[in-house]
Amino acid sequence: MGEKPCVVLETQLLCESPNLTGRHKVLARVGGIEFSPGVVHITSDSPLSSTAIIGITAAGVLLIFFIVVMLIAYKRKSRESDLTLKRLQMQMDNLESRVALECKEAFAELQTDIHELTSDLDGAGIPFLDYRTYTMRVLFPGIEEHPVLRDLEVPGYRQEQVEKGLKLFGQLINNKIFLLCFIRTLEAQRGFSMRDRGNVASLIMTVLQSKLEYATDVLKHLLSDLIDRNLESKNHPKLLLRRTESVAEKMLTNWFTFLLYKFLKECAGEPLFSLFCAIKQQMEKGPIDSITGEARYSLSEDKLIRQQIDYKTLVVNCIHPENEKSPEIQVKVLNCDTISQVKEKILDAIYKNVPYSHRLKSSDMDLEWRQSRGQRMILQDEDITTKIEGDWKRLNILCHYQVPDNAVMALVPKQVTAYNSVNNSTVSRTSASKYENMIKYTGSPDSLRSRTPMITPDLESGVKVWHLVKNHEHGDQKEGDRGSKMVSEIYLTRLLATKGTLQKFVDDLFETIFSTAHRGSALPLAIKYMFDFLDEQADKHNIHDPHVRHTWKSNCLPLRFWVNVIKNPQFVFDIHKSSITDACLSVVAQTFMDSCSTSEHRLGKDSPSNKLLYAKDIPSYKSWVERYYSDIFKMPAISDQDMNAYLAEQSRMHMNEFNSMSSLSEIYSYVGKYTEEIVCALEQDDAARKQRLAFKLEQVVAFMSVES
Repeated sequence: MGEKPCVVLETQLLCESPNLTGRHKVLARVGGIEFSPGVVHITSDSPLSSTAIIGITAAGVLLIFFIVVMLIAYKRKSRESDLTLKRLQMQMDNLESRVALECKEAFAELQTDIHELTSDLDGAGIPFLDYRTYTMRVLFPGIEEHPVLRDLEVPGYRQEQVEKGLKLFGQLINNKIFLLCFIRTLEAQRGFSMRDRGNVASLIMTVLQSKLEYATDVLKHLLSDLIDRNLESKNHPKLLLRRTESVAEKMLTNWFTFLLYKFLKECAGEPLFSLFCAIKQQMEKGPIDSITGEARYSLSEDKLIRQQIDYKTLVVNCIHPENEKSPEIQVKVLNCDTISQVKEKILDAIYKNVPYSHRLKSSDMDLEWRQSRGQRMILQDEDITTKIEGDWKRLNILCHYQVPDNAVMALVPKQVTAYNSVNNSTVSRTSASKYENMIKYTGSPDSLRSRTPMITPDLESGVKVWHLVKNHEHGDQKEGDRGSKMVSEIYLTRLLATKGTLQKFVDDLFETIFSTAHRGSALPLAIKYMFDFLDEQADKHNIHDPHVRHTWKSNCLPLRFWVNVIKNPQFVFDIHKSSITDACLSVVAQTFMDSCSTSEHRLGKDSPSNKLLYAKDIPSYKSWVERYYSDIFKMPAISDQDMNAYLAEQSRMHMNEFNSMSSLSEIYSYVGKYTEEIVCALEQDDAARKQRLAFKLEQVVAFMSVES
């Protein structure tokens, strides 16, 4: 190879390459033969070049530097994590302490409040509404002065003709063939709204108040038709009577309203009123935000204050507004109550057993703080001392005025103050400042000067009012504000505390409603009669599923009448219902509805809090409902003779509660709107045609249309 010989052995040809590099010719000689197999290329196995060595060294240095930097960063991050962990641990410890305090307070309240509530309610008069007011609030909710309560108002020149027409129309209404055809025709009209259906049902019941036997017969026919239509349309039978989508359903509600008034007064009214008072009193034991309606104590998660509100209970000695010489009345208030809230609590205490409509109204009164040395000071929700921070204005509370415990208060007739006058642009800023100087504070002289200047209308534009909690829908909450809040779910323990306090009153009400004989009052005949009617209809249609029958009865009475009464006790009593009380009653009403259901409620972590709140109680309540329906089914059937005698008695008792002519006039307005359709329907009905009902209706229309 090259110029260097290779050693040739018998078994192999071994060539040791010369210490050369590059391309060399290989030459083989064997004896006299010489040949070249080719050229070999020899590479050098010397060390790396200097360029490569420098590159590798630089890369190594960079790698070491990166590792050192990473170690330093990791060390610093670890130190920060340790500090964060310690800070979180401290926050958790503080949170745990506060939660423990909340639970301890809730437990103490559970043990002490029930006795206090019960003792306060003992002997208190129940301000039942009279029959007329009660029925009007259920039949026509939200309408104070309905035409059916007063004489028919018709111009003198038309009065005789209109009265003749309405008397004829009254005869038609008392004709079952006409009335059924009239109702069915109205319901077939596309323009006949849900509101119209409810209104017509209520008007018909006011006309037939003196003829409840006839009204019951008509109602049964309408319900029978409704059941037939429901089953023919392949709807699930359980949906029957679920909603008020027909005249019959609203008439059924009104029928129970008429016939259960006596039962309410003699039996169910007492536990319902006790529950209302218990809720009201329990809510007022803690702060209630007068703007949002949220409260420290609530059954409703939506109306629960989810912030820590520091407050203190004060006792104020109140002078009777109508008799200053009578002994002062001690009233418990909170130092975070607004002035309006204090006035309401004082009026509640002074007029404890007086119907709400008969007592003085807080809006007509001013709260006067009577201090030592004859000094008197008017306290108001807003005055020249009201604090404004940015675009938020806070209502004045008792501690704003630094009212002490055992202060003497009096309610005096509303006065025109300088603040109100300034707001009405009737006095000058000078006179307002004079009033400001008259105000006396028990604090330091600087306390007045440090307060926000007088509010004027131009400054008030765009100002948002708050009491205890700012409404964060405005998006003005600062990140730092969250630090003062506890985790919202922690406050849900207060729902349990409130529920436990009110449990006895809820149980008493449910037990009274779902009992066939309670406190000496027998089951109203109307309930047995209507339940038997539903069972007859189920038999007629071969419906033997006990769940369907149970649901029909639940939709008929508990969900159609009792839920309405529980949610709206102001339909039965002369009381004022606040928004927080309304929210709590809605939770009770929902529990009542769940108790009447046959379906199983599967609860999970995402279930509404009101369902979780009573989850353990509902199985027990359901057993009460099932036993109630079973006991009614086992009772002897009521004969038509006995039922008619009962209905006749009820009609006599309330014969002249409504003005029938005014009611007929209101119903006739629908005849005027759909005259052609009603006349056409009467002409197509064989029974109506035999009695010439279409002609008689046209006579009515003629009388009512006469202008002179």
